[in-house]
Amino acid sequence: MKRKVAVGLSLALISSFSLTAFAHSGADDKGKQIEKVEFSSMKAPNKIEDMIKTYTESKVKVTYKDGSVKEKPLNYNQLFLSKDKIVDNKGEKIPAGTPIDVNGDPIVDNSVPDKPSYFISDAPDSNSLIQIGNKTYMVSHYEYESQNNAGEEIEGLPASMTLTQLDRDEKTGKLTVNNSKKIDFANVNGLWTPCNGSTTEWGTHMGSEEYEPDARAFEQDKNSDSYKAVTNYANYYFKDQSKANPYYYGYIPEISISKEGQPSVEKHYSTGRFSHEMMQVLPDRKTAIFGDDGGNTMMFMYVADKKEDFSSGTLYAAKFDQKGTENGGSGDLKWIKLGHALDKEVETIINSGIKFSDIFETADQPTEGFTAVKTNASKNVEYLKVKPGMDTAAAFLESRRYGAILGATSEFNKMEGLTVNKDDKKAYMAISYQEKSMEKQEGSVQDDIQLPKRKSGVTYELNLGGHQKDKNGNFIFSKYVPSNMHGLVVGEDLAKADSLGNTANPNKVANPDNLSYSKDLNTLFIGEDSNMHTNNFVWAYNLETKKLSRILSVPVGAEATGLRAVDNVKDSRYLLSNYQHPGEDISEKEITAVDKKQLEEEMKKKIGIMETGGVGYIDGLPGEKAGK
Repeated sequence: MKRKVAVGLSLALISSFSLTAFAHSGADDKGKQIEKVEFSSMKAPNKIEDMIKTYTESKVKVTYKDGSVKEKPLNYNQLFLSKDKIVDNKGEKIPAGTPIDVNGDPIVDNSVPDKPSYFISDAPDSNSLIQIGNKTYMVSHYEYESQNNAGEEIEGLPASMTLTQLDRDEKTGKLTVNNSKKIDFANVNGLWTPCNGSTTEWGTHMGSEEYEPDARAFEQDKNSDSYKAVTNYANYYFKDQSKANPYYYGYIPEISISKEGQPSVEKHYSTGRFSHEMMQVLPDRKTAIFGDDGGNTMMFMYVADKKEDFSSGTLYAAKFDQKGTENGGSGDLKWIKLGHALDKEVETIINSGIKFSDIFETADQPTEGFTAVKTNASKNVEYLKVKPGMDTAAAFLESRRYGAILGATSEFNKMEGLTVNKDDKKAYMAISYQEKSMEKQEGSVQDDIQLPKRKSGVTYELNLGGHQKDKNGNFIFSKYVPSNMHGLVVGEDLAKADSLGNTANPNKVANPDNLSYSKDLNTLFIGEDSNMHTNNFVWAYNLETKKLSRILSVPVGAEATGLRAVDNVKDSRYLLSNYQHPGEDISEKEITAVDKKQLEEEMKKKIGIMETGGVGYIDGLPGEKAGK
């Protein structure tokens, strides 16, 4: 996530409301098995007409086990825009990106006198494609909205998700929108900034709540951003400022879908409270790792008590032991147990009205008995001591602060997407901007990570294994504990901007964010959230050949989001891919290759500047399975 807002009164592209199959095996390919797949790399856009659209010129070459070869072009198809009125809500159609309040009513922007309108997020993010019986559903996030119709910045607007039923043509694999509805979060006090997410093997969607509000600032400073955001949220969502509570937010919501197509929500409070970029469940269906977005963040792991049930378990935080600086850097991971809890136990603590000052004692300077920590929660050095009997509250409501007190590394920066390679027991993690707290810091309270600055970021490979113990020598009951990590796909910063305004090499990944792995294609897909590339891209990285191919370009200023490789919809394969906040920061780019003013005007005319985001997919991928 790059920013915190946008409005949605769009003059944008018209949606097709349909989804041609990504790939459906032809009769001549039926029963074949894939030997290998190779993507050609498209050129980066260098003309205005290409810079303002979402498109691909890539091809995929498939070699089958029988020796035959087939090559076909990829295509990008748009399903709908966040401003499109596809959602059924209390007898009317509302835009897909419109948030609802605790009563299920659309939240209205009254900033322009006599012209009330619904808020519309321009930031569609995570997608999950889920089969329930013979029906296909898609869960989609709408991450944020940050300015009203009067052009004023706003904080604390509730976010939303939609559940869209898709009809699938059994012969062609084509998908079309049947109906869409808003998912109701009233039972968990609403939804805070859902960023990335994941799809579980048991058919649920794991969402997220990013950039948790700082409970200390909320309690102590009514002029703080945290206080303003949380109280604004309560006014928008509950119409009741007295219900403002920062501890309601910063968790993992799991979305289940009934046989009748009704969604239900459960927030997993026992997975800890921090800036949840996303949660990736590992192959044992009980271990999970997380992205913790922001600066001075932490790597967390959760081991559930039971498979496919994240309502109770043990939370851990990592200590990073650096081993090298080459190719993005490397290090070993040691795990510190923060605690064990049940969701209901943590929820009870929250509902008791607990405040930051109930959990910690604080000091203004180094003091005996207090630990100096620096975390994303406050971004300043703090001197903290946990009050007696408050360890569980500290572990699950202030996970990063408590982890830092116990010695976990709180120096990661912009920890974003995750995905897993089950067969090779690998996970992949995006560090979007490797800088600041990940560089050497003279005089810091902690300096475990001392890596060279690489503003364009690194995608890391994590090795997973069992037989590991925590810091206190107790066994961790998981066979998928990350033990070490090293750089896999590395960006390249440029000393100065090129003629298209790129400040990172356009032929390498810059600022990786969304990650998704396809077993059958043996390919790691990487989506960018970069202000270093004028146009952001989706890449295909072949794990065997190490070939990196650009396969999609999104509109100038937009972020590539919602990336999800779906391998298991009968004989079709889907690669979901969205874009959000198109046109952001065009005026700040040092572009000389094209007329920047004309580029901006064409964006306003064809899409709109930060007015709507798109939900879509790449098609043309082979639908067959990999050979054994």
